Amino acid sequence: MTGLQRYIAEEIATDHVEGLLSRREALRRLALLGIGGTAGAALIAACAHRQDQNAASTVSPAPTTSSAAEQPPGMARALPTSPVTWPGPLGELRGAWARAATSKGAVLVIHENKGLTDWVRSVAGRLAGAGHSALAIDLLSERGGTGTFTDPAQATSALAGIAPEQFINDLNSGLDQLRRLVPGEKIAVVGFCFGGGLVWQLLASAAPAVSAAVPWYGPLPDHADFAKAQAAVLGIYGARDARVTGSEPAARAALERAGLVHDTIIEPDADHAFFNDTGPRYNAVASADAWQRMLDWFGRHLG
Repeated sequence: MTGLQRYIAEEIATDHVEGLLSRREALRRLALLGIGGTAGAALIAACAHRQDQNAASTVSPAPTTSSAAEQPPGMARALPTSPVTWPGPLGELRGAWARAATSKGAVLVIHENKGLTDWVRSVAGRLAGAGHSALAIDLLSERGGTGTFTDPAQATSALAGIAPEQFINDLNSGLDQLRRLVPGEKIAVVGFCFGGGLVWQLLASAAPAVSAAVPWYGPLPDHADFAKAQAAVLGIYGARDARVTGSEPAARAALERAGLVHDTIIEPDADHAFFNDTGPRYNAVASADAWQRMLDWFGRHLG
């Protein structure tokens, strides 16, 4: 099991422990990953034990949520996206593209473990509205595209079955496509959850063309080595997300060893996936702050 596969499995188990999935549904989703009932039950028990330990050592207030009248950060100025395709290393790749009126650097957006959803498209549109042309890549393109999966759990399972090197090859192809769409502009890469982990993986693979990178609560690769990267990296975490935020010190140390310009933000009272306004852990206050910090980072490193 690769690091990203392990991360997906633990995320499913944690969602059950936190009451977001029934036990039956969690075990069904784990089975789609090839994890049998006994192993799935053991994983759930391990995640529950870890949650108990974290709860015993940390007392946090409930996360701040949005009112119905609030718009997510950047949504008021969001631009529409349009479908785009290009030749990839193993076949046609798909994405959602939004061109800024006056682009101040372009961004490749990497989705969560559910694929290229409408929410991810909205992030690309929000970035374009903020002045950064954006391409949200569909890493399920060679499996027919995210839209072919009526069951989100099947989309997650399909992503878990893709080799890590294929992700890197497809992401590099996405960067090439961005260079064709906005020639001469500096490029950043942004990813959320699973996609945040892929930002770290891309940096570890070198990604010399990337000037800035922002992994949002993404799992750090084992033995992370960013010596070949050149990007200025902003890591974003939630204080309540102990499973991922526990790797922040190791991420910071790896960035320091590589000599990269970097910073990390741990949003107080925010949990995993706090930026996704369609999910149960959305935190409006943390999202607004982290969004602005990301835009400020781009202003410094994409200009």
